[in-house]
Amino acid sequence: MSDTFDPQALIERFAERAEAVRKRNLPAVGGEERRLFIEQAERDFMDYAMLGDATATLEDGILTLRIDLRPADS
Repeated sequence: MSDTFDPQALIERFAERAEAVRKRNLPAVGGEERRLFIEQAERDFMDYAMLGDATATLEDGILTLRIDLRPADS
């Protein structure tokens, strides 16, 4: 698998997904369904964005994603 799997390509796909979620239009729903859709989009964006910012390593068939969750220095 390591011969064909590109960890950086995986990271890039997640970054693209985060951007797609961010740009996603709201469907024509209202009320509770709208609130649930927005909450799910926020979770999707957060998950995809974190994975899109990860650093990937593949060693001995083990994929490790490293995500720095420390606050950025101001």
